[in-house]
Amino acid sequence: MRLDDRENREELRETVIETDYLKHPEGSVFIRVGDTKVICTASIEKRVPPFLRGQGKGWITAEYAMLPRATGERNIRESSKGKVSGRTMEIQRLIGRALRSVIDLEAFGERTVWVDCDVIQADGGTRTASITGAFVATVMAFSRLAQDVALKSFPIVDYLAAVSVGIDDKGEALLDLCYEEDSAAAVDFNVVMTGSGQFVEVQGTGEEATFSRDQLDEMLGLAEEGIQNLIGIQKQVLDDAGTTLPVTREGKT
Repeated sequence: MRLDDRENREELRETVIETDYLKHPEGSVFIRVGDTKVICTASIEKRVPPFLRGQGKGWITAEYAMLPRATGERNIRESSKGKVSGRTMEIQRLIGRALRSVIDLEAFGERTVWVDCDVIQADGGTRTASITGAFVATVMAFSRLAQDVALKSFPIVDYLAAVSVGIDDKGEALLDLCYEEDSAAAVDFNVVMTGSGQFVEVQGTGEEATFSRDQLDEMLGLAEEGIQNLIGIQKQVLDDAGTTLPVTREGKT
């Protein structure tokens, strides 16, 4: 039995994605992964950063933030500190980089998609939940754009989701760590993959511990299975919302 009462080490936390969560953004979702809760929005602007002007291609970027009381103790807002922390910068760069891996930037003209991920409750895996939810919000935004203007093609070329894996103090690999598991883990990884099974990013470290090649392979195997299950959830909620489903590079929806 795991610390959050899951029975199996291969089991994802309950994942719920609610679409059209906010009124104004072109795409918005509320994603809950266990007790981690994130609001993800995708907003489209008809302009691009200066370095892309005149090239006929768009851009997608992300910002990430956490409510002061999303955690057990209140944190001071970064706006009050006057600077963005290194952790926040790292996570928002990861989200934007991951999304750009499955988006054809030349398909939607000189527009910028702003993805905002706001964590309202944290219990481990906030960056991976943000990526999984942000992908759905972005698909919804492009689906709405495709209804209003003629695009060269639908910009999303594959599905995208992320999950954490780790090794506990008994040497066992675990999928989708809650905060207590993450805090006690000897090794923890964040894995981002596409629907076609390609890796986008693997971040992993041992905390006063090492891991073997066999353990690495086992963790990546758990992550792959978990991510495919998350993509199944994404497909279902997008289909239920009547959203244009992405067609992958292999021609599959």
